[in-house]
Amino acid sequence: MGSYAIECRDLTKRIGRTAVVDQINLQINKGDIYGFLGPNGAGKTTTIRMLLGLMTPTRGSIRIFGKDMQKERIAVLRKVGSLVEYPSYYGHLNAYENLEAVRRILGVPKARIDEVLSIVRLTKEAGRAVKGFSLGMKQRLGIATALLGQPELLILDEPTNGLDPSGILEIRELLKRMPTEFGVTILVSSHLLAEMDQMATKVGIITKGKLIFQDTIEVLRQRAKSHIRMEVDTPDFARQLIRAQGIHADLHGGKLLLDSASNMQIADIVKQLVQNQVSVYRVEEQSKSLEEIFLELTGGEGGL
Repeated sequence: MGSYAIECRDLTKRIGRTAVVDQINLQINKGDIYGFLGPNGAGKTTTIRMLLGLMTPTRGSIRIFGKDMQKERIAVLRKVGSLVEYPSYYGHLNAYENLEAVRRILGVPKARIDEVLSIVRLTKEAGRAVKGFSLGMKQRLGIATALLGQPELLILDEPTNGLDPSGILEIRELLKRMPTEFGVTILVSSHLLAEMDQMATKVGIITKGKLIFQDTIEVLRQRAKSHIRMEVDTPDFARQLIRAQGIHADLHGGKLLLDSASNMQIADIVKQLVQNQVSVYRVEEQSKSLEEIFLELTGGEGGL
């Protein structure tokens, strides 16, 4: 149990008769960047609020670095930094002054402000009024605020929401550095699977309050069965020849779709087709995209 940064067992939150979060079992290792994925309204933010002690579970348990959240809440939260929804800040104050206000509450050394500004690459902008910051800069300042207390765990709810491509890249590159450079474990929620593909070491997919997948993205990809697509001049005749070799083939839109086969089998098929006067125009391997797998798992909910 001590190897997990976060471990939830049968975590449930009911609002009235509705289970907003329904018996989920999260397991996040120390040093992970854990992508918590799901359509909007799937239960991501509710889960995060329970992890941060902002909402009481209906039932189930939460352990963070081996400590029970209900019994040792204060000790747990000292190790956690968070950014839920949009960061709060004083627009008329500069970045340094905003961080100083939080630093006094946390009681950390003043030198920590310069450290976190450097981590999020805002040192040169420290003297600017925050109301003039771009959205991406405000998000980075929010992450700097979350890092002030030197947390071992960083929980971020949709940190790239509303950002343009350059802002998304800035946040992604920042988060990717943190586990190796600063020893921080990260849970980051998103509805963008393609974004998590470039950042997360592990993903959990939640839909309608249920955790339906939890593993690496590589394992997620393996759920997609690939096939071979062939374009030929006489598809009906070609299908008969291929089936005669014991390989299943179907016709879709005039194209042949074969079950996944080895390179040697494909070479033999092409050779057989050519010997029987079939012109082969194209041979390609096709597999489902991550987005298609995501939509299948979540029943087509949510935007990607």
